[in-house]
Amino acid sequence: MTRAAASPHRLDTALQALSGLSDTPLLSKALEEIFPGRACVVSAFGAESAIVLDLVARIDRRTPVLFIDTGKHFQETLDYRDMLIDRLRLEDVRSIGPARDATPGDPDGLLHQTNTDACCDLRKVQPLEKALAQFDVWVTGRKRFQGGARAVLPTAETDGPDRLKLNPLADWTPDRIDAYFDNFALPRHPLWHRGYRSIGCGPCTGKPIAAGDDRSGRWVGQEKTECGIHRYGERAA
Repeated sequence: MTRAAASPHRLDTALQALSGLSDTPLLSKALEEIFPGRACVVSAFGAESAIVLDLVARIDRRTPVLFIDTGKHFQETLDYRDMLIDRLRLEDVRSIGPARDATPGDPDGLLHQTNTDACCDLRKVQPLEKALAQFDVWVTGRKRFQGGARAVLPTAETDGPDRLKLNPLADWTPDRIDAYFDNFALPRHPLWHRGYRSIGCGPCTGKPIAAGDDRSGRWVGQEKTECGIHRYGERAA
């Protein structure tokens, strides 16, 4: 099911209303006041995903959570996903991804060995774009300290002509993240305890290779730093 596209005026008004807000105030206003029933969270159930999911669950645990099941995740990630669903009592976690019976363009499942961009597009970008068609806004867990294009990340931004994207942790620091895990006794991803700091698909994820750069273990040896589901340089609040 798709939804009627949000009008540019409505998005402008929403973007202005969300401007300057962060974490819980941002999520509360978006989920409860502006976009009730029209928002979702996109989560990889990675190293720090528990925080956004916990914040959202405290507001409305019925909020849909889209998990992009690429078929290439670590088993530890799948186990962690199930643990968090139970721990946070998430009521609507949806697995999306490419067709399992015959993945077009990657019949042997080895596309990541020759073209990581094409693999990400097939397994992440296309399924997510299709799933987002029914929502007016989606929530991510990106932070500015992760560097690269994320260094100037706003807390609210446009995502194409008829949708918004929220980054409630954009201005959070590593210390604040660690404190939240400790204060609320949230479980860490199993691979975090083994030194992984940014966790995506198994074939393209390793431990950080550069001090202070948590994402340096992703797509090692390539210029690639993002999977492609995020567009940068768009209008933000």
